[in-house]
Amino acid sequence: MDATALYKFQSGLYVVSASDGDERAACIINTGLQLTSSPIQVEVVVNKQNYTEGVISRAGHFALAVVAETANMLYVGRFGFRTSKDYDKFDGIETKHTVLGDPYTPENAVCVLACDVVNTVDVGTHTIFVGEVKDAEVLSGDTPMTYNYYHTVLKGKTPPKASSFVGEA
Repeated sequence: MDATALYKFQSGLYVVSASDGDERAACIINTGLQLTSSPIQVEVVVNKQNYTEGVISRAGHFALAVVAETANMLYVGRFGFRTSKDYDKFDGIETKHTVLGDPYTPENAVCVLACDVVNTVDVGTHTIFVGEVKDAEVLSGDTPMTYNYYHTVLKGKTPPKASSFVGEA
């Protein structure tokens, strides 16, 4: 089986973040999706090994920012290749908060959604969080970054905790 066929699925790059009142966390994901329009619901898929997964679980809400093509590998690395357990990903950059209190940065973001978790699905290594959108804001007119752009233009790699990671055969 050629599991790299899964790389042909079109998806974007997103920063999902949350604050449970004591801690804040964020990570890059490539699995954000609108589910319904009434009510507006989206899903995010987060690896259980990511510190952010626990913060979202405790908080019961999250912010979802669509990453723009203006983002460089330093930006992606800040949110994607470090853990919020040991590193404050929002330190030193402009940080705002959604109506639900979750942090996000408008830098390199097309839009941000504020979501209440209304359902979770355990899919083994990952948790699917279904969020009902409580607020949304367009932040720029920039082009959203696709996962294909991340791989072909930025030459980014897929980390082992990503839902699309395919290990060596």
